[in-house]
Amino acid sequence: MLAVENLSVSLPMEGGRVPVLADVSFALARGESVGLVGESGSGKSMTALAIMGLLPPGAATSGRVLFDGRDLLAAAEPELCAIRGRRIGMVFQEPMTALNPLMSIGAQVTEPLRLHLRLGRAEAEARARRLLARVGLAQIDPHRHPHQLSGGQRQRVVIAIALACGPELLIADEPTTALDVTMQAQVLDLLGELAAEQGLALLLITHDLGVVSATAARVMVMYAGRVVEAGGTGAVFAAMAHPYTRALFAASPHEAGGRPAPIPGQVPDPQHRPPGCAFAPRCPRAQRDCVATVPVLSPLPFKGRGLGEGSACGASAASPAPSPPPSPASGRGSHVAACFHPHPAP
Repeated sequence: MLAVENLSVSLPMEGGRVPVLADVSFALARGESVGLVGESGSGKSMTALAIMGLLPPGAATSGRVLFDGRDLLAAAEPELCAIRGRRIGMVFQEPMTALNPLMSIGAQVTEPLRLHLRLGRAEAEARARRLLARVGLAQIDPHRHPHQLSGGQRQRVVIAIALACGPELLIADEPTTALDVTMQAQVLDLLGELAAEQGLALLLITHDLGVVSATAARVMVMYAGRVVEAGGTGAVFAAMAHPYTRALFAASPHEAGGRPAPIPGQVPDPQHRPPGCAFAPRCPRAQRDCVATVPVLSPLPFKGRGLGEGSACGASAASPAPSPPPSPASGRGSHVAACFHPHPAP
């Protein structure tokens, strides 16, 4: 249904154009769930905005974003407007900025129903009440405004708006940001239930590998505008090959029996990315070749096979992999990583 092919994005900045995404490629089938993870500044949200046609003014793109065979990067704005909200829904990162503070929540859920489905006022309002009830807000007066709701309630309103017209693809950008642990679990459960009910594809964007392990069948790890590791969730978590994937997991509160270990340094500014592998300055396994050439995604060997077989490197001795969280079935897609010196399979 969705095929992103060699997507690259650059933005105008002081001193010229600066690349923020480079050769991002992945596919998403109907009914499939894929997690996109990485630190802030890795390019996750920019990928979502490119798919939705909501990039900042002056952005330049290359590659293709195929949705049912139609290249969204080449589509005119009227065509994109007909797709956004109708066939592709998006749960934005911060509900307080995604919602209009001057409109009631009922009016905001009703708006896409009237715009895309051409429903009359009474029918649209009745459906809006059913949508709000489905996301757990049956007792909330639809005439309330966003500032009168809690953070979790606002996020549920955003989900109701995104699902109002029965989209085929739902993009959820950090849907649990700023929510407490209990509310996070409720929102994730709700997304999973609704995706299963409606048979829609789900692209879940988050910095939390634990969230992906509980929700997505496949995972892609992004760093500095590139996908650095991808595969079935179970396969990736069982044998995290890229040093960044391991560091990201170790920095999360899901590491069994230990305290989160912060990753030294920070994601490089797009205007000052280092040569070669962008993670090399922070990587404990970096060697001379890492700063000379940008590594490309390459298939990794299966457990029990030769280390170099199908890989872009010959790795040094392994460090023990952290204990992965429970995860669903691996899903389709081979396990690939962009690293000259990945951790070998256990």
